[in-house]
Amino acid sequence: MNILSIQSHVAFGHVGNASAVFPLQRLGVEVWPIHTVQFSNHTGYGAWRGQVFEAAVIGDLVAGIAERGQLGRCDGVLSGYMGSADIGAAILDAVDKVRAANPRADYCCDPVIGDVGRGIFVRPGIPEFMREQAVPAADVITPNQFELELLSNLPAGTRAEAAAACDVLHASGPKVILVTSLVTAETPEQSIDLMASGPDGRFLVRTPRLDVSPNGAGDAIAALFFFHWKRSGSTALALAAAASSIYGLLSRTHQAGSRELLLVDAQEEFVRPSHVFTAESI
Repeated sequence: MNILSIQSHVAFGHVGNASAVFPLQRLGVEVWPIHTVQFSNHTGYGAWRGQVFEAAVIGDLVAGIAERGQLGRCDGVLSGYMGSADIGAAILDAVDKVRAANPRADYCCDPVIGDVGRGIFVRPGIPEFMREQAVPAADVITPNQFELELLSNLPAGTRAEAAAACDVLHASGPKVILVTSLVTAETPEQSIDLMASGPDGRFLVRTPRLDVSPNGAGDAIAALFFFHWKRSGSTALALAAAASSIYGLLSRTHQAGSRELLLVDAQEEFVRPSHVFTAESI
């Protein structure tokens, strides 16, 4: 499997491509990373160095891959944080070029906009770009609960409300939706839910809540879910596999008291999770 991953990148730590690429490689995927930014570290530290690349760089790199005659071998495109609408437009142009070369290729968009407790943390115009252009163009999207509510303009405080919000987004384009960090009225206090909705049904995985929230976890689970869905064609199997691996990764990170995801230390969790969760049909 070959996946084109267009995301931010950091030299130290694990967010964006620095979080998504290695788990996919550990699972045997050939990843073609294109970095939209290259920073010394993620911005959660409050200070960083590096550069934001112009949108034209994305098109130039995709053109170079096309000149090698390789776009037809690309099975999917993965995107995450978009620093500007221009970068978003360049990503969607790359998706169009991949689909033209390989009609079986899929696009997974992690619509990074904000989170519960933090609100919107992207630049003005990005939420509208996600809702009006990126999400409708995607085959798979992986919003968190905050993003699900924002994109659908509906509440997701109960399981039924979250399902209705997914239906609204399905109608706009995406075949498959993974909702991360879902806490509804039905979620026990010490638990957290992940819900996936696809043409084969709607499914839930509930895991214990860990007192850890390192940057980059959403980038990792989007990559894992996309891979398992592409490989199996099953929403339920993709949800269970991704949830099991990300829980193992977060557990290892929590036990070590690390601020950064311990991707390398916990790499066996991507191949053979130490705790296997099953997806319940809902």
